[in-house]
Amino acid sequence: MKTVVVGLSGGVDSSVAAYLLKEQGYNVIGLFMRNWNDESVLIDDECPWIEDSNDALGVAEKLNIPFQVLDFSKEYKERIVDYMFREYKNGRTPNPDVLCNREVKFDLFLKKAMEIGADYVATGHYCRKIITYKDDQPIYHLLSGKDATKDQSYFLCQVNQDQLSKALFPIGELKKTKVRAIAKKIGLNTAEKKDSQGLCFIGKVKLPVFLQQQLKPKEGKVIEIDANHPTFKSINEEEKFQPYKLNPEMGKEIGIHNGAHYYTIGQRKGLNIGGTPLPLFIIGTDTIKNIIYVGQGDNHPGLFRKGLSVEIKESHWIREDLKIKENQIHKYKCRIRYRQDLTNVEISFVDNQLKFSFEETQRGITSGQFVAWYKEDELIGSGVIN
Repeated sequence: MKTVVVGLSGGVDSSVAAYLLKEQGYNVIGLFMRNWNDESVLIDDECPWIEDSNDALGVAEKLNIPFQVLDFSKEYKERIVDYMFREYKNGRTPNPDVLCNREVKFDLFLKKAMEIGADYVATGHYCRKIITYKDDQPIYHLLSGKDATKDQSYFLCQVNQDQLSKALFPIGELKKTKVRAIAKKIGLNTAEKKDSQGLCFIGKVKLPVFLQQQLKPKEGKVIEIDANHPTFKSINEEEKFQPYKLNPEMGKEIGIHNGAHYYTIGQRKGLNIGGTPLPLFIIGTDTIKNIIYVGQGDNHPGLFRKGLSVEIKESHWIREDLKIKENQIHKYKCRIRYRQDLTNVEISFVDNQLKFSFEETQRGITSGQFVAWYKEDELIGSGVIN
């Protein structure tokens, strides 16, 4: 009998994943990951870890499987939280959920599972895995979940072949409604529980309070740039791959902010500046000079670009056999954020960078986020946006 360690988060998805695996004849062990100790930055009653842990324990008792709590709070701080602080300080916007899967669930958690004799680990992600063979060697394919509205393959865009070989995704073929129906039918305490909207295994965080632990408030200028400024109209082929080069002379000062590192491109809330005909959106930040740039309206050209770039050292190929070679061009579909519709893109390898040319203009391309590229419903690779 094969042993599977399931990451029980206290939610309905991982609960049903554990149930399905037990029904399939696996020896199932439930593990809950405690990743955070500082409750001062959590939004009360949203997703406190202790409530989730108790819910996970309730599921384990209902399914009659062993249960254990693992404390990864030290490692989570070092690998996720400190990285987030560094990225925000440098004016980039990280994705903690992608990092959590790469650094915690499919590294620390997976290694711990192997130590206790597991053959596989399983999670409640809405994605699928299939195996094919080439020259008698297995190739593991990460596919989108069947429920297009819940597909979570994007969050796993940094996993590798070895990690995939040991991973199971029991609910990847199901729709969310079916998962809840199964949980309700067998009487799981998580059947009606709301989906978590917070950081991976932490809870919903007050991001400004969270960031102010290390990034102190610092007043700076808010510069508004008109939508008709020439910098948005005369973009050559090479410039489209990089963020707009903005400077204060391009616009006018309209207010002050409390720290450029607290803001990200596309953000609307938190400026506390009124009196403009249209809402203000962040179109750029400069954390060195502590300036943020804004534009009026959600169709301001500063919010849109037709290209981006990724440093080769920041790129990752789940399918290493498909890795692009220098001066090649590959056509894929990609997304730059979770739940975004896939869009056509050409990827080229030039000057130690992957350059992405989109068929359609993209809104809110943000440095530090992950771009993930797909061939049909298979996730091929990903990279950190410059």
